[in-house]
This record gives sequence, structure tokens and C-alpha cells, in this order.
Amino acid sequence: MALTGNKIFVDGVRVLSPGSLDEAFQARRRLSGISWIGLHRPDPAELEAVAKEFGLPALFVDAARLGHPRARLGHYESTLLAVLRPARYVEDGNRIRFSELHVFLGPDFIITVQHDDFPNIDQVFQTLEENPHLLRQGPLAAFTGILDRVTTDYEPVLAGLQQDIDQIEEQLFLGQTDVSRRTYELHREVLAFLHATGPLEETVAAIHDQLDGPESNPVVRHRLRHVQDLALRQKRQAQAFRSLLQNALSLSATLAAERMTATSVRQNEQVKRISAWAAILFVPTLVGTVYGMNFRFMPELHWLWGYPLALLLMLAMSLGLYVAFKRNKWL
Repeated sequence: MALTGNKIFVDGVRVLSPGSLDEAFQARRRLSGISWIGLHRPDPAELEAVAKEFGLPALFVDAARLGHPRARLGHYESTLLAVLRPARYVEDGNRIRFSELHVFLGPDFIITVQHDDFPNIDQVFQTLEENPHLLRQGPLAAFTGILDRVTTDYEPVLAGLQQDIDQIEEQLFLGQTDVSRRTYELHREVLAFLHATGPLEETVAAIHDQLDGPESNPVVRHRLRHVQDLALRQKRQAQAFRSLLQNALSLSATLAAERMTATSVRQNEQVKRISAWAAILFVPTLVGTVYGMNFRFMPELHWLWGYPLALLLMLAMSLGLYVAFKRNKWL
């Protein structure tokens, strides 16, 4: 287990950075302030120790240990659990990578549990330390800093998705064969982003209803409103991406059908031409075959004009077929 953060703040100023959980527990009992403990992939025993010290509900602890696929908010007595889904756009592979962040919030503590290496919550608290007036507002003010970091990190993700969509729109009319597959994959990425992060806006809004802080503290209320507005805008942008990709899938299917139709028409024209020439060549072949049977008693066999007449008949019939096929646009 990596103890990514362990700080105690008094009146908005960091007064201690314990080196272990035991030291943090002892200092918390001795000092009257706000404790922040950051855990990275803790084992069950460590989670239980933290839960016992801070009185965390067992249900919340199980959620942090087992994970949760979507952003959510839970409230039990004076403890708040927020599950956040930070995201990062991976250029190599053009995909979105999600992590999971559990935040336990109490009257005098804030505990973060991560199972991935982003976001860097220690950097969030370093920024907060530069603004002691925020930390004086309590754990909820620190929580707004985490929310702001998570929603701000969504911006590069949406920018990456926008770039991918622009590329797909260009590829659609170039007739590239793999554009449908790429569009479908990107559509799934956008859906995953919406499922993971969509409830964040409602989660922030619910904090206004479940905690007294936003109603009595204008600083916290303002920061929460900023995060809520940003999350709502990002949600709408992702929904717009989803609509664009659905239209791109429909357009891709239409263009593919048109290309297949055009190919089929060309093939039919070629078949018609081949069939027409085959019929034209079949007539003289048929006549020549009949007169090439070498039977003793055949019509016009000893007639002087029989041979020229047979040639003329083959030419006339072939010419007649050629004219007929030409009129019907088979040739």
C-alpha cells in the first residue's frame, strides 16, 4: 500500500504530515483540525483500520474495496461517500482510460482511496495549501478542489474525442474500408464516458441537498456551482458526440449500400454485354454447326447459292441481334 497523502490542517494551514496511519490517528486525536489521508490500493486490513478510526460505514468500505463502475453519491449520518470516475485520453490507441476515486467526507476528515495512478490528489492539496481560506471552510471545500480537478481533466478527453470525430468525418467520404469499425469503437468510447461520468453533474447537485455547507457557506456553494456547470457542459458535449457518431454510422451504412449498388449495377451491365455478345456469336455458330454435320441428304446441300446464302443468313441474324441489343442498351 502506498500512503499517497497524510496531512493535518489547522485553521487552513498544514501543521503535520504523519509518516504512517498510526501516527495520523494519534495526531488526529491530539489536534483539532482536518485530516486528509490518501490511500493507493489499500489492502482490506488497512481499509478496516481507517474505517474503525473514522467510523466509516461497512457498506462504504466494501464499495471502496470492490469498486463501482459509475459515479455516485452515498450519505450515511455525518459521512458522505462520493465515487468519481477520472478519465484520461490515451493518444496511443485513441482510447479513454478510466480510473476510480472514492472520497470519504466527514466533519473533520477527508479520505481518498484510489486503485490507479491518476489523478494526483496530492497536487490538489498542494494547490489548496496555497489558498488557506478555502481549507478553513472545512472538508467540503477540499472536496470541491478534487471535483474541480476531475472535471478539468475531462477537457483533454473531450478534445481527443473531438479530434477523432473530425478524422472520421473526413474518412467517411474517402471510402476507407475500416471507417465503420472505427466509428463504432469510438461510439462505444463515448458511451463509456457518459456511463462513467454522466451522473457527476447530478452528484454535485445532490450535495446541495444533503449537506448544510453549501447553503451556509457562499465560498463552497460558488465552487460547487462552477463544478456543476462544467460537468453539465461536458455531459452535453459528450451527448452531442454520441449523436454525431450515430449519424456517422448511419451515413457510413448508406454510403456502403450506395457503393454496393453501384458495383452491382456495373456488374449487371458487364453481364448484359457479355450475354449480348454471346447471343450474337451463338447464331452463326448454330447455323455453321447444322451445316457441318455432313449428313448426305441436307437441304440446299448441292445448290450453287447455298453457301453464300448461309453466310448471309448468319450475318443478317447477328446484325439483327446487335441492333436489338443496342436499342435495349445492352451494348
